[in-house]
Amino acid sequence: MKNLNLLLIDDELELVTTLVERLEIRGIQAEAASNGRDALERVRQGHFDVVVADLKMPIMSGIEVMQTLREEFPDIKVVLITGHGSSDDSSQQMVERADGLLLKPFSIDSLIEKVNEVVHLGDMPHE
Repeated sequence: MKNLNLLLIDDELELVTTLVERLEIRGIQAEAASNGRDALERVRQGHFDVVVADLKMPIMSGIEVMQTLREEFPDIKVVLITGHGSSDDSSQQMVERADGLLLKPFSIDSLIEKVNEVVHLGDMPHE
């Protein structure tokens, strides 16, 4: 997974800061943002291969971030993270459009595995 640029978005700043540190220890380039607006500005100013976004955040939800990324940067893979189940059918349909989903709490190894999975799915030929 080296040479991939990740952006982690969660309003729990301590969580994403810790994840970034742990990813960098493993040689993975990562940045953190504490809300969707800041994250989109970072994406517009830099290059990211994968965005990992919390589903429920103030200001802008992970789904709203994903929708904007799909319009502006369709090649960026999106993994949504959540600690909540959703019974709302429309929310569930949007979550299913993500490239991956992680349930909190998750380990750093689970995060790396999921990111590897979504990046390599993009390399597979479509039927």
